[in-house]
Amino acid sequence: MIDAESPRPPDRPISRREAWTLAARPRTLPAAVAPVVVGTALAIRDEAFALLAALACLLAALLLQIASNFANDLGDFERGADTPERVGPLRMTTAGLLSARDVKRGMLVALGVAALLGVYLIVIGGWPILAVGVLSMLAAVAYTYGPIPFGYYGLGDLATFVFFGVIAVVGTYYVQAQAAPPLVWLASIPMGALVTAILIVNNVRDADTDRAAGKRTLAVVLGRRGARIEYVVMLFLAYAVPVILWLAYDMRPFVLLPLLTLPLALKHARAVWTVTGPKLNKTLGGTAQLAVLYALAFAVGILL
Repeated sequence: MIDAESPRPPDRPISRREAWTLAARPRTLPAAVAPVVVGTALAIRDEAFALLAALACLLAALLLQIASNFANDLGDFERGADTPERVGPLRMTTAGLLSARDVKRGMLVALGVAALLGVYLIVIGGWPILAVGVLSMLAAVAYTYGPIPFGYYGLGDLATFVFFGVIAVVGTYYVQAQAAPPLVWLASIPMGALVTAILIVNNVRDADTDRAAGKRTLAVVLGRRGARIEYVVMLFLAYAVPVILWLAYDMRPFVLLPLLTLPLALKHARAVWTVTGPKLNKTLGGTAQLAVLYALAFAVGILL
């Protein structure tokens, strides 16, 4: 779902291996890792850390993000959303560097390996992980691909918040601790907010071409102003939660460490309101970087 690659690949022939790498969008992957880092930090804090379970969650999160990127490339190609006017990264299927059949196979392989990891997680986590796993796989693929791509109907932000943020944190904790206390749910909100913020920048950038293609993201439905307000709300949620954890849950002030990244967040918020077109690619990548830095600071604060 997250689209944070450089605007265009180099002006030279692109090998098939490079095309697959570009289709996987490696710069999006740290944002998929960030919620797992926070969930694992919470498990360590509660003396429930399980290395194999944490690693399985990490790999599954990466594979689901890759599968989602392949599905996004494929779905937008089939629905004609990737036009020459698009200001985002070059899409491999549209550019003819990979066939739709190849990208679909890549998506299925990523989902298949994620499902194998899911079997192990189900064994240790039980039926809740089965339900979460199936829904997460559907969310990864159905954002822009399939008969009813919810990203085309203004539901992408909600799905990203829930599955790539909240569920990723809570699920990572659950398979290690066999529980999901209220504090963990609350601590998952910042990651849901920040990964959603990445998507918001993407949709603000692409609002014009998405509207022309009939892709009704929230940036199209609400307009750019509404989406920019949504971006600020997501940042507010992210930075309010550590304060709540400190005041209401009697956690030590170390949990406020994510506030060190607030100047960076304000910088990107200002850019979202003032920058348009291809220049938003920098803000997009910066917001992804913010999510990772926030997660690391949050994890350290939780551990301390």
